[in-house]
Amino acid sequence: MTDALEPRGEPLLRVRGLRTWFPIKHGLLRRTVGHVKAVDDVSLDIRAGETLALVGESGCGKTTAGRSILRLESAQEGEVWFDGVDLLSLSNAELHPYRRKLQLVFQDPMASLDPRMRVREIVAEGLRSFGIGKTQREHTDRVAHLLERVQLNPDHMWRYPHEFSGGQRQRIGIARALAPEPQLLICDEAVSALDVSIQAQILNLLRDLQGELGLAYLFITHDLGVVKYLAHEVAVMYLGQVVETGRTDALFEAPRHPYTQALLAAIPSIDPARRSGAPPVLGDVPSPANPPSGCRFHTRCPAVFDRCSKEVPELVPCGGGEGQGSASRCFLAESSPG
Repeated sequence: MTDALEPRGEPLLRVRGLRTWFPIKHGLLRRTVGHVKAVDDVSLDIRAGETLALVGESGCGKTTAGRSILRLESAQEGEVWFDGVDLLSLSNAELHPYRRKLQLVFQDPMASLDPRMRVREIVAEGLRSFGIGKTQREHTDRVAHLLERVQLNPDHMWRYPHEFSGGQRQRIGIARALAPEPQLLICDEAVSALDVSIQAQILNLLRDLQGELGLAYLFITHDLGVVKYLAHEVAVMYLGQVVETGRTDALFEAPRHPYTQALLAAIPSIDPARRSGAPPVLGDVPSPANPPSGCRFHTRCPAVFDRCSKEVPELVPCGGGEGQGSASRCFLAESSPG
């Protein structure tokens, strides 16, 4: 993102050592015989007014990470600090006021909107849940304002979801998420179900809202084109772990981890000068129920060496200058120049 903001103070959201494992049960007694390590030691920082893109192949755990931050999935370990409070340490009653500050925009706008409810009731759900506005008139006025903010006709609040296009339904989903006046939106593949032209409109809307309201976004996606357009920072996930982080421009210009290099090399380009010479990854993604020892990427890595299968690399800082703030979970990055 060419107009990336400079970091402003401490992160609004700080995630440390997040682990979310799902039990594998077997037999008549449904005994736990193993775990799917969907999220396994994830750490992230997001500052107010900035976008962090969480990227990776399908099944890497990025959606589970987002849901765990919101406590829609139960994490076994870790800390999720929001505005100075560890959300994972709160009871459900203590968590309720913080749910107003963190909202979710879903991938499939049609599936996330109740087809039996008019748009007014859908958008006003958050207002009622958090006691915003005391009268029906106040709710109606607020819904009209929110629909205008996402570039929809306020009179459309009396319609049902099936009367809208996919892009319009996603705008309704965004309006619903904005209703409680959140500080951070978690957008889970929020444009992947839309046509390319509609994707651009929704991304422009999100950028405009961020500029107007100072919102922070955790944008979960597999689309690196979307990442480059929207994100200030990127975190790349592979098999439940973050393998590289950095400012967007720096990461696209000089990726450190072989997996990130392979992802970027797969982006089509008609310009030979922009084609990466990175070798392709090998084989298939291992099962998160039985991840490889050592570096989880070593079974597919074209740069693998003996140490990779025996030791677990840490996510360590790598580089300075333009890439300052970058980190990579790779032994090669430990010795690479900054």
